[in-house]
Amino acid sequence: MDAILSRLFSSEEEELYVLDCLACTFVALLFQDVPYGRYAPSTGRFRVDARIAWFVQELPAFLVPFCLVVWTSSAKTSLLPNQLVIAMYFCHYIQRSLIYPFLIRGGKPTPLDSFVLAIMFCMYNGYMQVRYLSHYADYPAHWVTHPRFIAGSVLWLVGWLVNMHSDHILRNLRKPGETGYKIPTGGLFEYVSGANFLGEITEWAGFALAGYSVHSTAFAIFTAVVLSSRAVSHHKWYHAKFEDYPKSRKALVPFLF
Repeated sequence: MDAILSRLFSSEEEELYVLDCLACTFVALLFQDVPYGRYAPSTGRFRVDARIAWFVQELPAFLVPFCLVVWTSSAKTSLLPNQLVIAMYFCHYIQRSLIYPFLIRGGKPTPLDSFVLAIMFCMYNGYMQVRYLSHYADYPAHWVTHPRFIAGSVLWLVGWLVNMHSDHILRNLRKPGETGYKIPTGGLFEYVSGANFLGEITEWAGFALAGYSVHSTAFAIFTAVVLSSRAVSHHKWYHAKFEDYPKSRKALVPFLF
């Protein structure tokens, strides 16, 4: 892959500039309306099976960084701070791309345009995050004991666990043979409608704090804005669909919002 990168960029300075520019593109992505799941149109567009869509669209987020770490001169991967932040990224996407798709039960097919955009996003975000961490990120030797890194690591772990536990609850809402939507209960769903979204927002906020770069911060902000909006939409949808939906439950932040 070094040969490919050397053809694309004339110098490391140029590649680092491109990485910084990629972080800025998250602003433009905020204005893209990409419906999926329960909000995707049921007719009028070619659609991809939910399991296939999740597997194929998320796989580049794992494969591209894996190739960057294994088959390029990753100058920083021998350093502990870089290793730990990269490990946070891989822990999420190993689960999201290699495990999660095969646990999906049913699931609404994904529109083709949403599917293609997700593939492109996972490719460029995976490249941006891990190329910077593996080749350019320069942390002080004591970074792993810095309060910012420790706080970020704890946030990441809590968010990762909440996200996986919430996904487990959602997968098991319906018994075999049942169809339709049901009210999620248990875990943080007792307090918010978007427990899975809260977990992922917390996870990437921790990643950004531990990684302390414009690239991880841009991704964390993008995730927070997009998933907050989706949590609010879910919350309104639940209240409209279920008369007995818990009135005290908030959209995203327990007791507040």
